[in-house]
Amino acid sequence: MAEETEVCFGILGCAQISIKFCKAIRKAPNAKVIAIGSRSLEKATSFASEQGLPEAVSVYGSYEAVLENDEVDAVYIPLPTALHVTWAVKAAEKGKHVLLEKPVAMNVAELDQILEACEVNGVQFMDGSMWLHHPRTVKVKEALSDEQRFGQLKWIHSCMTYNPGPEFLKNSIRMKPDLDGLGALGDIGWYSIQAILWSVNYQLPKSVLAFPKATLNQDNVIISCGSSLHWEDGKSATFHCSFLTYLTFDVTILGTKGSLRLHDLTLPFEESFGYGTFSESSEIDYGKIEQGMWCPKPNQHVVETEFSQDVWMVKEFADLVGKVKRLEMKPEKKWCVVSRKTQLVLDAVKESIQRGYESVEIVME
Repeated sequence: MAEETEVCFGILGCAQISIKFCKAIRKAPNAKVIAIGSRSLEKATSFASEQGLPEAVSVYGSYEAVLENDEVDAVYIPLPTALHVTWAVKAAEKGKHVLLEKPVAMNVAELDQILEACEVNGVQFMDGSMWLHHPRTVKVKEALSDEQRFGQLKWIHSCMTYNPGPEFLKNSIRMKPDLDGLGALGDIGWYSIQAILWSVNYQLPKSVLAFPKATLNQDNVIISCGSSLHWEDGKSATFHCSFLTYLTFDVTILGTKGSLRLHDLTLPFEESFGYGTFSESSEIDYGKIEQGMWCPKPNQHVVETEFSQDVWMVKEFADLVGKVKRLEMKPEKKWCVVSRKTQLVLDAVKESIQRGYESVEIVME
């Protein structure tokens, strides 16, 4: 039996990311896996064995069976994006809190169905963007808010790429329009858009304009693309996401007095050593210029962390679920807003590509 303070999770599907989730939940002090379901009982049984899940974990040959388990408080859903609306809504209707892998939906209309189901049934929603929960993210925000050192934010650029090879481009679900049809834009462009919006406190841009000549496969799934984002007050941002170039997870944020850079936004390099880093420069440091240099050397900030970011995500989600479950508090709506605004911008970028690289205005309903 789970302790009273533990949130009991069920997992829908045995995707590769579920392995990471299982490892994270072992380290989270307030959560445990008690059920896993797959379309195949054999696959679910094999997954449970390979991941060393306790024998007490219920193993099912369907997703429905996980949702029917009364002891399951919350579900983690790593299914293909096209299946999210179906299973997230079903989970919410069964009173299960929803931790949903990103991208959360194929479009904002589907996401609205999910969020409405969560609202009506009083369950917590959160997407699986782990970097938002890392202690480093808090420190970067503090640096951005230091007007003396950073000034006013003017421009952001994010580059999220990796080259998974020809087999991936041919057979991965990320390349199948009926499974995960957002391709690179949904898989890693989601992070870029989210990081940009996070930097500006989720103020939506007025418009987006996709860069010409995005690369699409024969099924019109995006393999590589980029876009600019524009705000009424003059701020702007650009991003590039691709399955065709070497691994890069960069974010650069420029202000009137300083700049910040992360080279490992989604996968912190030093996390296994118990810390994360980011670099920051400011005009205030001009007095520290070393001989022979024309600008100050960036400051390297080190942020210690007790857990890796995936564990922090599980822990925070479980904390929120626990408050709803034990204290009868309402679910935290912040995470619905974060996901919806990210999806709105993602939809606009895709629309700009489909319309021949025309500017698309964003309207927040």
